[in-house]
Amino acid sequence: MQKPKSIGSIQFLPVNLFASVMGISGLSLAWREANKVFGASTVIADVTGMIAIAIFIALSIGYLAKWVNYSQKVKAEFKHPIIGNFFGTITIAILLLSSVIGVYSTRFGQVIWIIGTVSALALCFVFVTRLLNGNHEPVNKVPASLVPVVGTLDISVAGGSMPFPWAHEVNLLSLAIGGVIALVYFTLIFSRLIHHAPMPAGLTPSMIIMIAPFEVGFLGYTNFEQRIDQFASILFYFGLFLFLVLFFKVFKKTIPFGASWWGVSFPMAALSNAALKYALFADSWPLIALSGIILAVFSLVVVVLFVRTLKLLVNGELLRG
Repeated sequence: MQKPKSIGSIQFLPVNLFASVMGISGLSLAWREANKVFGASTVIADVTGMIAIAIFIALSIGYLAKWVNYSQKVKAEFKHPIIGNFFGTITIAILLLSSVIGVYSTRFGQVIWIIGTVSALALCFVFVTRLLNGNHEPVNKVPASLVPVVGTLDISVAGGSMPFPWAHEVNLLSLAIGGVIALVYFTLIFSRLIHHAPMPAGLTPSMIIMIAPFEVGFLGYTNFEQRIDQFASILFYFGLFLFLVLFFKVFKKTIPFGASWWGVSFPMAALSNAALKYALFADSWPLIALSGIILAVFSLVVVVLFVRTLKLLVNGELLRG
């Protein structure tokens, strides 16, 4: 009789799996926006929102157990020049969940947003301080480097309409930090991709993260300003152009599947939400059609990622060192 496969160990739970919460939360928000553009039912938004919450709770319990039982391993991951960047997926997931939950409970959503805001700003402070310590290898400045610092832009994405008297300045602070630091990191990453050897196959999917400063910036800026102007349009269109360039570099059958593939989901979530919001503003059929296509592709990508990740979990490969 064949022995059952081992389910692995919690010590190998990858922190970048929190990107799945970001992607699925973004899918929920995108389908809620689709209700305004296409009159789509909010059922998909409700279901995916509940799934995102359930996954976040499960991953939080799992990673907390890893922290308690394998604290040195967690510390090593946090200090790692590449893996450490994915700790930013936790803070961004909290911020996005505040918008998902805020639909059902305004007060609870506000509390979660405050937690996400404090943690995102603190994490950004740590990583910018780390950057200025010097002695960094240029090859380690990969697209994932954007996650813990530019994630501050998600503060205004989720909190653009917060009623607190201090929220306006906090949102402005987040846009200032995220916007300026994005220029620094984007330049470093672009230089690394041009002048050094291609990234390992496992990191290739994360190249899509490079559209995040523009599409998340568009969402954060327009939420803060409560309008779409030409500057916002420039952010949206450049992010769209960059996505088309990177799409054909990333989506290849030759790249093996792993948890890192979830890195494509949250930038696509930002693009989909931005496209729907811009289509609603422009009220132009080509843009409305484009937003529908992007939403369809994004939805398909999330379904494929979800199914394949479940398969890895069932086979015991997800938590295997």
